[in-house]
Amino acid sequence: MRTLTIISRIFVGLLFIFSGFIKANDTVGFSYKLVEYFEVFNMHFLVSLALPLAMFICIFEIVVGFTLLMGSRIKLTLWLLLLMILFFTFLTFYSAYFNKVTSCGCFGDAIPLTPWQSFIKDLVLLVFIIILFIGKKYLTPIFKGKVESVLIIVVIIASTSFPLYTYNYLPIIDFRPYKIGTDLYAAINPQMKYYYILKNKKTGEQKEFESWPENWDTDYDYIDNRTEPLDKNVKPIIGYTMNNEYGENYTNEFLQKEGFKFLLVEYDLEKANVDVQGKINDFASVCEINHIEFAGLTSADSLKTAEFKKEHNISYPFYLNPDDVPLKTMIRSNPGLILLNGSKVIEMWHYHTFPSFTDVKEKYFKE
Repeated sequence: MRTLTIISRIFVGLLFIFSGFIKANDTVGFSYKLVEYFEVFNMHFLVSLALPLAMFICIFEIVVGFTLLMGSRIKLTLWLLLLMILFFTFLTFYSAYFNKVTSCGCFGDAIPLTPWQSFIKDLVLLVFIIILFIGKKYLTPIFKGKVESVLIIVVIIASTSFPLYTYNYLPIIDFRPYKIGTDLYAAINPQMKYYYILKNKKTGEQKEFESWPENWDTDYDYIDNRTEPLDKNVKPIIGYTMNNEYGENYTNEFLQKEGFKFLLVEYDLEKANVDVQGKINDFASVCEINHIEFAGLTSADSLKTAEFKKEHNISYPFYLNPDDVPLKTMIRSNPGLILLNGSKVIEMWHYHTFPSFTDVKEKYFKE
């Protein structure tokens, strides 16, 4: 029992730290996932608290993971772990059974899990936590006294500082499909390979084919098909469009233009930080002088966009995408600046670190 308890201690502790760290790396993205859950349960009054709650959950997971590994405050730690896993087990079961939230967000974009996969993960964790309760006497503290208290304080400070940093300066590790190095055109227009699932009429055996077999209609029954990118390094992007004010699609035209260009993403103009708008306007003006394209992208409609441009003396063009999800996924900043070379993502900036054109030119536009 002692060995099983020690294994459970290490497994549960490390998993909670990993889960908290991954979500803390992208607290804005995790807050979007919480909003989905709030809407499913008609808890709209919590939507405005999604971001602080996201940070709290990240910090909580990291801290209890460390206290479990250190054997600190073990009685409190075990009860907190149990209550948390019971809550999330119910949540993931509800989401899976009623098909309410298609991705749980447990490990952010790093390890996407379906609700059923997440539910099974929570059940496994529940078993390990029950083992910890049974073998509680073996969970002795590694440190005691002042050393233990100091370590807990350090962990709390570090686990609080990290999500605050990533919130203000973008994720440190990027798992999103729009990350630096991504070829947006290739991801939006991926070459797909088709597979056909057919059932042999005589044997009843189901088999997957890359192309239609001869006499398939007489020998086989069609069951299903699936597709996957021909280039497995390409993560397909769905829902990304760039329309003009008349609804004409300029996505491929914009992305296929050669050379450097900037895309300013403001998924919600009403929530956008406008304190940086003066810098943005100056930056766009210098881009125009240097014959470098600068454009905005928003989910607002054409009327609101026109009003926003007039209010803030904006001269650069705006493209429209009625779906805000791809825009919120592109960059965790509103507004956020993206540098492209052709259709390849070269760099991203949060509005807190909005660059000067001179710095960008010296780093990226050298002859």
